[in-house]
Amino acid sequence: MVCTVGIFLFENVEVLDFAGPYEVFSTASRVFKRLHGTETSTFDVFTVAQSKATVRARAGLRVVPDYDFEDHPPIDLLIVPGGIVTEELAKPQVSKWIEACSRSARITASICTGAFLLGKAGLLEKKAATTHWEDIAEMQAMFPSVNVLDGQRWVDEGHVVTSAGISAGIDMSLHLVARIVDHRLATSTARQMDFDW
Repeated sequence: MVCTVGIFLFENVEVLDFAGPYEVFSTASRVFKRLHGTETSTFDVFTVAQSKATVRARAGLRVVPDYDFEDHPPIDLLIVPGGIVTEELAKPQVSKWIEACSRSARITASICTGAFLLGKAGLLEKKAATTHWEDIAEMQAMFPSVNVLDGQRWVDEGHVVTSAGISAGIDMSLHLVARIVDHRLATSTARQMDFDW
């Protein structure tokens, strides 16, 4: 069965936070086809933003989302990247959308400061989580019921998974490939990407 991977985009999203996981899951699908001699994909990866307007990521990269909050397919794995999240934290519709997607998704995961958006949506209550090392103290102060861990590449709480900054999102995504499919696919995907995992 194909796992749909929806990656949230927003203004000032960190480029590698969304592009790294996009590359992992799309590469995993290609590798799976080769390993198993099949045309069946394991992951269907797409981007979602509040609207379909072009998003300007950090450093000015322009990205056109595949879907908006109203028309995206069902999401099995929701990826919430980081970046400058201040404006997104102030939008009730973003928190509501993340919370609603999480209810039907198998896993909701964040990279870097995306953990703040999961916290705002109420997904980290009484859970362990992590974020970028620079933001550990701020996250603990903002979400006192969350056990914010420093020095962790990712923290897997089952339904919710968080990762540290930027490249840690690739580590976490490979971990999720291993969880959803198997360890062989994860290691083969890392090898295909020339990524030390």
